Amino acid sequence: MIFSNLLIKWYLENKRDLPWRKTDNPYFIWLSEIMLQQTRVAQGTPYFHSFTTAFPTVFDLAAASEEQVLKLWQGLGYYSRARNLHKTAQFVADELLGKFPDNYNDLLKLKGIGEYTAAAIASFAHNEAVPVVDGNVFRVLSRYFDVETDIASASAKKEFAALAFELMPKDKPALFNQAIMEFGALQCVPKNPNCGNCIFNTSCAALQKKKVDQLPVKSKKLKVRNRYFNYLVVADEIENTIIQKRTAKGIWHNLYEFPLIETEKVEDFEFIAQKIQSDYFKENELESLYEMNPDVITHKLTHQHLHIKFWKVQLKGTIKNGINAATLKTFPFPIVIHHFIEANI
Repeated sequence: MIFSNLLIKWYLENKRDLPWRKTDNPYFIWLSEIMLQQTRVAQGTPYFHSFTTAFPTVFDLAAASEEQVLKLWQGLGYYSRARNLHKTAQFVADELLGKFPDNYNDLLKLKGIGEYTAAAIASFAHNEAVPVVDGNVFRVLSRYFDVETDIASASAKKEFAALAFELMPKDKPALFNQAIMEFGALQCVPKNPNCGNCIFNTSCAALQKKKVDQLPVKSKKLKVRNRYFNYLVVADEIENTIIQKRTAKGIWHNLYEFPLIETEKVEDFEFIAQKIQSDYFKENELESLYEMNPDVITHKLTHQHLHIKFWKVQLKGTIKNGINAATLKTFPFPIVIHHFIEANI
């Protein structure tokens, strides 16, 4: 209990003032937890405010179109989160009459809600004694107790959850969960933590054994795939352009983009010009073509590095299904294309 008491005392003195900590409404807690998956608090907070303003209840989110949700989500990345968020909102609104399940096991049944998110909602909204296990928790417990279990292994989550449950004051599960995650986010950080100013600097096993930088153990390395995207930014004689929806499963599913030529490597003007003349815009004569960004833009995703060029394609006449710049900016785009549009169109 000494560990838990010290941790909670530290939390109450050092916690950040975050909007989702001021409510036990499961809808708001769910929104925040989905947004903060793979996203830093500083980046996610403005999105939380935008969503709760636009969609103050789960019924409002359920009634929105997928394009509205994706547009508001634009820039947060991992867009499957937004699509699952929308589908789950519709399920809760339509099938559960707007009421989220009030326990961990039933929360797990909802689309897009895994063990961590279910535990967070169950403990923060209903004070259920179920531990959260995220990267912060792995790090704090592995260092404090010198646990060398590979956190990428199948058994790791169960082992760390059991340890966290043992430490958790059963009358304060929400407080304990918030505290251990906050401690990992602010104090026991991944690189160069300030161990000299830590409440556990006399009891942390990793510090005593000089192993802080070795824990937690994580063995798996991600294989990164390189992809080469050439976007065709079309303009006809009235400055209309065209876009398309990415309907295939994979990155940016259901977001919009310019016509795309994907290649095996970075290609030059001659290759793109020949490809356009043979395969694209056959109803309009090509007037000019040039690179809009001579330096390739590298956009890094978890499993993929996208090497992107934007090509200005000027066509004679008017293009079928063309849209103007104002309309263009109403569609949801991947953030790299959104930034390009804001800077160039």
